[in-house]
Amino acid sequence: MLRFKFIDKIPVIFRNKYILTILIFLIWLLFLDSNNLISRYKEIRELKKLKSEREYYLNKVEIDRKKLRELKTNNENLEKFAREQYRMKKPDEDLYIILTPREDREISRKNN
Repeated sequence: MLRFKFIDKIPVIFRNKYILTILIFLIWLLFLDSNNLISRYKEIRELKKLKSEREYYLNKVEIDRKKLRELKTNNENLEKFAREQYRMKKPDEDLYIILTPREDREISRKNN
């Protein structure tokens, strides 16, 4: 008698063995399997992020190649690069560095 009361409380849709099997399969796919859908979603998101980073770095490498080619071919550009990037100067020159607040923050972050 108690057994029948328990079965009567279960909705009719869950009493069907096919529906029950499909539900168990979906739960297995969503949470329990090693290749579950949640981890697949995270992996796909990570893959998209890595692809965008790859594109960024490929573009950066191409820009650096162009700069390097330019520096190797023209001595005036090499001197300009040394003055701007490494703050080099000729012996009879004075060098004044004016930093924007953003550059000042970047330098202080590098020093810490």
